[in-house]
Amino acid sequence: MSAYRRILLKLSGEALMGDDAYGINRATIVRMVREVAEVTQLGCEVAVVIGGGNIFRGVAGGSVGMDRATADYMGMLATVMNSLALSDAMRQEGLTARVMSAIGIEQVVEPYVRPKALQYLEEGKVVIFAAGTGNPFFTTDTAAALRGAEIGAEVVLKATKVDGVYSADPQKDPSAQRYVRISFDEAISRNLAVMDATAFALCRDQKLPIKVFSIFKSGALRRAVQGEDEGTLVHV
Repeated sequence: MSAYRRILLKLSGEALMGDDAYGINRATIVRMVREVAEVTQLGCEVAVVIGGGNIFRGVAGGSVGMDRATADYMGMLATVMNSLALSDAMRQEGLTARVMSAIGIEQVVEPYVRPKALQYLEEGKVVIFAAGTGNPFFTTDTAAALRGAEIGAEVVLKATKVDGVYSADPQKDPSAQRYVRISFDEAISRNLAVMDATAFALCRDQKLPIKVFSIFKSGALRRAVQGEDEGTLVHV
């Protein structure tokens, strides 16, 4: 049984690389999609925001010295590519997904329209939000916070490489402790990097909790959705 009716899942583009240097690792994306399918079977409505770092990393060298807005638009297009790959992998696993883009490329994916996104979610479809917010200078973390607030998600699930928020870097400090729950104010006072500042402030202002968990841990998404002790819950 899901503890949440509707969630916004934030995936980094890097999560799709698996052990590869860049790009999309087929086995990794299939495993992630199966975890999402498991969650939908619990009756939870799922929306996804995905980054583009796995693709943009391959051209990052050429972006040195590039205008920031131009580089950000390239990153948005990378998220569209990831969203298409994710959607197709979902189709092959028997899920129905819809990709909605914040920038207009109607020949490829449909534009983001909030009422349509809500309709898809209510119909049990997975909605993948591509192209971030559609604006340069804003990260896909901010897009996740924004879309999560717009669709009335009950939590933003931020999938990362580590299984929660720690008191220190667990790779450098073996005595670092994982927080099970922490308030937004505590996270700020302890200078814990949960999300970028804009995304974090938006979630705090909208009273939208964030759960940070490891996407590389088998079954972690299901346990997070079921409200079990998985990752760290950042709350008001």
